[in-house]
Amino acid sequence: MSNSKPENTEQLGAINQKIIAPGENLPAVRLKDGSTVQTGTVATMLHNVSLYNSGARGDVERELELAVPTLIKVGLFELFSPEEWINGTNAGRRYVGQKAKEYLARENNG
Repeated sequence: MSNSKPENTEQLGAINQKIIAPGENLPAVRLKDGSTVQTGTVATMLHNVSLYNSGARGDVERELELAVPTLIKVGLFELFSPEEWINGTNAGRRYVGQKAKEYLARENNG
């Protein structure tokens, strides 16, 4: 079993604080395969998609992109493929799908 975690788990921990009450913390958890992921990433991604759809860019785009490896790891893109995200009419969802597609292409060619 791998004890790996996406390289950005600590960064996501800080980013995911935006969706929880002050003083609360979201843990990183170990999956059955031994890898570690940050909890709250899907909820924060949904929050950021809403911000993106409202016109926010910059930090929101960076945070969405940082979430992609964890979203892949937890199987989000097995449920809905990056192409399904891209083909929709929701701009934020399309952005996440495009970033996932780019990430997967780099991983498969790397």
